[in-house]
Amino acid sequence: MKIGFNGATTMKSADLVRDVEISQAAGYDVLEIWGAKLNEYLTSRSVADLKALFESARIKPYSINSIEFITFKKGSEWDNIVRLCHEYCRIASAIGCPNVVVVPSPKPQGVSSADIAHESARALAELSRIAEGYGVHLAFEFLGFEWCSVTTLRQCNEIVEQVNRPNIGMVLDTFHFFAGGSQLESIDAVDPKKLFIFHINDAEPLPKNELQDANRLLPGDGVIPLREIVARLKHIGYDAVASVELFRPEYWQWDPEVLARTAWEKTRSVIGA
Repeated sequence: MKIGFNGATTMKSADLVRDVEISQAAGYDVLEIWGAKLNEYLTSRSVADLKALFESARIKPYSINSIEFITFKKGSEWDNIVRLCHEYCRIASAIGCPNVVVVPSPKPQGVSSADIAHESARALAELSRIAEGYGVHLAFEFLGFEWCSVTTLRQCNEIVEQVNRPNIGMVLDTFHFFAGGSQLESIDAVDPKKLFIFHINDAEPLPKNELQDANRLLPGDGVIPLREIVARLKHIGYDAVASVELFRPEYWQWDPEVLARTAWEKTRSVIGA
């Protein structure tokens, strides 16, 4: 597998330009662009500048992350989701970035699993048609928190299969896989061509229902069975990218160069590259 770096990992310590510099220097193959950093970059520079930045770099853009809470939206809230989808897909297309990450909403009171599947499929299908016009994929990311409407790989996979559109796939994040109680066996049912993004990270030894993003750890430093997950992914034929995504405030205080290099080394060890 190639190794990717997600800009959330250096949330407070590096801007987008710095992310390009440190991830390239550390040996990463691709960069996932954190949306807030992209927005900040574009306050003083253009999409053409961003395209030129990546054209002059060895590392390439892999995703824009993310459009959050796309389901159960109506009126102006849905209009804003549509606007952001157009914006991010336009930028992604211009800079040669294949993916935009989209995230399900919190679970409304009283909705059933069937309601969630229906609404998720509806939202993804509508956004798919927008992304299709730009030649961009949408990667649907389940969250393993109890409040989220889509919490497991199996549920996410079933929704993606229901949508059945070429540019709709999923994100498998090892933290959310573990926290949400997904089973290793559920990986076997995934079409590797529909796994657009694989986020790799680890977690502290806490009860799963207490885990929060701040409890993420560098790959190999926690209790998630990462090698077993990677082995399952390789078994189904996935061998694309393992992208490091961390939200740990402690790490945001590190020198970003040191963090990027350490994360690359630990990820390389875990995936057996």
